Amino acid sequence: MSSAHHFNTTLTNLPNFQAPFSVQHELSSCVSNNTASDEGDDQLHNNMIIDERKRRRMISNRESARRSRMRKQKYLDELWSQVVRLRNENYILLDKLNHLLESHDEGVEENAKLKEEVSGLRQMVADAQLSTTYNCLKDLEKAHLNTESTPDQYSQ
Repeated sequence: MSSAHHFNTTLTNLPNFQAPFSVQHELSSCVSNNTASDEGDDQLHNNMIIDERKRRRMISNRESARRSRMRKQKYLDELWSQVVRLRNENYILLDKLNHLLESHDEGVEENAKLKEEVSGLRQMVADAQLSTTYNCLKDLEKAHLNTESTPDQYSQ
């Protein structure tokens, strides 16, 4: 309900009130001018409130976007830090692996040499045993031959 209508209703509801037509018209036009002015002021005020809300929202959105960019940058920095750390760790592990592979290769070579040496030693032992056995058999044979060729002293 407009202010002019409210004002006119209030005046006409007063007991025994009779305002002359010109006064009613002036009051009505004054009130309606004020009403139009008040409505304009209200509209201006509402527009200002809306503009202020828009401005605050825009500032809030900018701040939110700035925080989001900062979080993203921090996350990227952490990822790069992790990449650097993992690359260093990978380098260290590769270095250890290379040393272990070198040690393994050296161990395999040494093992092959030792196997050859063991095989040679076994052959020498086997040859020595054969030689000893052969010599023992020769000695036994000589002894046996000697006993056969000489008469038994005790038999006479």
